[in-house]
Amino acid sequence: MSRDFIRLLPTFMIFLPMLGSLLLLVTPKRWRDEMAGLLSALTLGIGFVLWRAGGSDLLSVQWVPALGITYSTELSGVSLALAMVVAFMSFIAVLYAARRIPNPGTMLALILAMETGLIGIFAARDLVLFYVFFEDALLPSLLMLAIYGKQHRMRALVKFAAYTLFGSLLMLVSIIGIKYLGGSPTFALADLRAHVLPAGSTQTWLYVAFLTAMAVKLPLWPLHAWLPDFHEQNHDSGIPDVMGTLYKVGGYGVFTFGITLFPDASMELRPILMGLAAFTALYAAWIAFHQADWKRLLAYAGLSHMGFVALGVFSLNETAVIGAMYLLAFQNLYTGALFLGVGMLQERTGSIAVRVGGVMTQAGALGGLTLALWLASIAVPGLAGFIGEFSILLGAYQVYPWLAFLAGITTIAAAAYALTAFQHTFWQARPPGGIPVADLVHTEWLILSLPLAVAIFFGVYSAPALNLMQPAVKAVLTALGGN
Repeated sequence: MSRDFIRLLPTFMIFLPMLGSLLLLVTPKRWRDEMAGLLSALTLGIGFVLWRAGGSDLLSVQWVPALGITYSTELSGVSLALAMVVAFMSFIAVLYAARRIPNPGTMLALILAMETGLIGIFAARDLVLFYVFFEDALLPSLLMLAIYGKQHRMRALVKFAAYTLFGSLLMLVSIIGIKYLGGSPTFALADLRAHVLPAGSTQTWLYVAFLTAMAVKLPLWPLHAWLPDFHEQNHDSGIPDVMGTLYKVGGYGVFTFGITLFPDASMELRPILMGLAAFTALYAAWIAFHQADWKRLLAYAGLSHMGFVALGVFSLNETAVIGAMYLLAFQNLYTGALFLGVGMLQERTGSIAVRVGGVMTQAGALGGLTLALWLASIAVPGLAGFIGEFSILLGAYQVYPWLAFLAGITTIAAAAYALTAFQHTFWQARPPGGIPVADLVHTEWLILSLPLAVAIFFGVYSAPALNLMQPAVKAVLTALGGN
């Protein structure tokens, strides 16, 4: 297969889901599930082809020459790994939506449309193109909440939109500033890297503006307030939560654009940002321990994971950054699957409360797979989460040992909140008059077991993912003269 053809595959992978989303508008109802499943599977298949080819080379053509905007795409290294996870979990979400959502055409179309935006974020090698896909992924997420959300969804929607649009405005200012003040001929990443602003207050303030947008989408404290309400008010199935988890792209944005375009500011602000990340991880774990429903608990658990990701990225240490990208990719698998498991629990009990009680005695498969996914989430050795978190702590310790120690306490707190909540739901006595709880049926087995299988595989055999990510991390850190 020629390299010229491989260069085109990221574009196919980006826009095939959007094509599917549009086709669902004219597809007869009885074929919509199959159409969505086919196109999401084809998108995942393109990802496998790219993986086997070692990633794609850069494709760059003029898009709006008068403004210096290019269509520049590339999927390789970290971006390819993240795009693969998006394609895989979107396929899982399509499978579950077809089974769980009545007349699921609209939900399926929104999943596919959001998949296009997310893969585009990871493939973009032009800052304006990155911004376009960043905003493109927002609209389907808002529509899922508006159409399928619960009673107080509009409050959650307004909060989510306000935080995101505020950050996006600052990012746009930063994007324009770095091009015109740096003297780059285009917004293409390669040109911007060749025209980096000199060290000083201008670079620092532009980095802060860019970082604010990324902090909303990591998220980081104190720009996380939209997250618990977003998850709590979304559809009980957990499908929008899966896509929302995939939309936590702030860590990738800092890694790909922030470090290389603002190298001096990244070094200058490193201790502050690492401290903020460590606090976020520990704070979120503490709040998660006190949650009474599963969705809010998972929201804060995800926030704690993102604190770890941020700690790794902001450390600018190679080992920690590799761990951060590894954790960013694979936490989407088990966190997304846990949201779907909560959806299955709600379908059976009518509640997402933690204190349901006694589920394990009637639904052993649901309980067993949920426990295994939680073990991945709390970074038990042999599962993918362990490799990411251990690498982050190891690398961060080389930079600021006391911050690594502070973040390390989170691993204890995570075990406490996860296993306590699991015990309340699955082991404690069933309340009198509780309805019988059916066990997993049909595709539900696949929906929970496939993400778990991937987490186990890459927990035991991490070489394929690490070999893909390590060269990309080394290339990014050269902007700092190596580390």
